[in-house]
Amino acid sequence: MKTILVFVAVMALAVAAPVEDKDAQIVQYENDNQGIEGYNFKYDTSNGIQRSEQAQLKSFGDEISALVVRGSYSYVGADGQTYTVNYIADENGFQPEAPHIPKA
Repeated sequence: MKTILVFVAVMALAVAAPVEDKDAQIVQYENDNQGIEGYNFKYDTSNGIQRSEQAQLKSFGDEISALVVRGSYSYVGADGQTYTVNYIADENGFQPEAPHIPKA
């Protein structure tokens, strides 16, 4: 009897597990490539993923320049909640910010 209960419990968990949406489609896409000066892009997918990013060329002194990138992405977690991460990548490295990311 215990074996049957364990089997049923395992099967219930397997059926209840979220299925990865492999058939997601891009529903919105924007792209503006400005060459070495920077870029902007944004996309949304049918399974709730969103991403946007902007980059601009920044001068750090004589003959030293790099792109400074700012952006965000969102996704729906297994718990049904939408998670959003905002970030910047510059001379200080990659710096993500979100309520669900632990702080040092």
